[in-house]
This record gives sequence, C-alpha cells and structure tokens, in this order.
Amino acid sequence: MQLEITILSRTGGREVNEDACGFWSAPEACFCALSDGLGGHGGGDVASKLVVQHALDWFRGTPESSARAIKASLAAANAAIMREQQRNAALRQMRATAVILAIDTRRDTAVWGHAGDSRLYCFRQGRIIEQTRDHSMLQGMVDAGYLQPKELRVSFNRSKLLSALGNGGQFDADVIPVAFPLLPGDVFLLCTDGLWEYVDEEDMERLLDAARTAEAWLKAMESQVLERGSKRQDDDSVIEGQDNYSAIAVWCSAPGAAAASSEAPSITESIRA
Repeated sequence: MQLEITILSRTGGREVNEDACGFWSAPEACFCALSDGLGGHGGGDVASKLVVQHALDWFRGTPESSARAIKASLAAANAAIMREQQRNAALRQMRATAVILAIDTRRDTAVWGHAGDSRLYCFRQGRIIEQTRDHSMLQGMVDAGYLQPKELRVSFNRSKLLSALGNGGQFDADVIPVAFPLLPGDVFLLCTDGLWEYVDEEDMERLLDAARTAEAWLKAMESQVLERGSKRQDDDSVIEGQDNYSAIAVWCSAPGAAAASSEAPSITESIRA
C-alpha cells in the first residue's frame, strides 16, 4: 500500500494553537497521531504536543501495527502528561484528547484508537464506512435517543468529555480489536472538533468526491471551516472567530501510484502544532 499524507493545523480565532498532529513512517508501516489540548484546563498546548511526541516516539521504538501497539502508545502519551503534571504545578490540570492510526503497508491493514472527541473517519469509494464515537456526555445522550446527532455540533455542552489523557493512570480509550483490511482508494481523516464542528459527514463526502489530492480535500474543508466559523449564530448573538482546527488526511493507493502530496511518502516524519 502506498500512502499520500497531508497535515493541516491552524489557530483559527484563538491566540494559541492547542492542537498538535504528526506522523512517522518506516518501510513497513506509517503511524499518525492527533491531539487537542482541552481549553480551560491550562497547558492544553503542552499536553497535545506531549501526546503526539510520545505516541510517535513509542512507534519509533516498536514499529508495530496492532491493537496492543495503539494501547501502548496511548499509555506512553498519558504517562508523559502525568510526569509533566507532577513536575510543573501550573500544569496539574492539563488534559488532551488523542486519536492514533497505525497502517501496515505490507499487509495492507490498519488499526486505530482514540480518547475524547477528536475523531477518525474511514472512507471507501467516497463514503464513510467507519467513524469513532466521541467520549462525551452529549454522545451518550444521542446514543440513548435523548438528543439528535446534530446537537453534537451546536450544543455548548459538547465539550464535556468522559475520557481524556491526563486524568490519571487509568483512562478510557476505544481501540479496534482486529486489524482493518485496506483496499486501494481508502481514505482516512483524523481531525479535532474545531474541524468537524463546521464540516459534517455529508460535506466531507461531497468535498472528497470533488478533490483530486489529499491536500486539495483538506483545503476545501478548511474553506468551509473559515466560512462557517468566522461568524456563528447562536441564541441571537454572534460569536466571532473559531476554535483551533487540525486534520491529517491519509489516502491509500496501490503500489506505484503517483503521489500528489508534497508531504507524502518522501517525508518520513512530520509534527505540527
């Protein structure tokens, strides 16, 4: 399997980017990590960088695509946050979401896991076939039938998470138990809530259908984020600006296919915040 990878990370209307994302690849595999530091807890930007750095560091030492590896990389990232919490009293409350993707490019399989409300989507033939479930109070209410799915994007309570790294030695994470078989043409999107808040699943599919490259797809979604996020109407008041937004797009193709992204197979490591 050959991969085209593109990264997007912007501050939006905020002064500090509390998102971080990156990837690292070896001949046999590629690993992507994305994290959103939780606003209001202090040190969100530090926490998200620690997640990405230490998750990818774990894979550098053990380049393995498995559920065990995803769990171990998340544990390593969580431990790094906890160490920094103990070292610096000002960062005791910092927390972060995480989503990790590992692709075995020789066996053509993928595994992933997440904690919080940063998401992973998998597209096949332009349509979403896999999507992570947010660890949030609102997601639970949607699952129980008390709220409509659209409430996940518009409610002020959507940021109340039930799982995040930095909460202690134990944290809840969802990891798929069995490797997912890939086909040429499959596409992955890892993104923070600052992106999926303004780009719903139908828009993701529509913009993917129109894009020829991973970079073009992310740019199209970014244009929508900027258009919808610059002025959000809510209870007759206008909120200027928007949250940080970040994404990693991974396009899978058969070996020998031309890669269009300038950040793809020729680059083995990239981290942004």
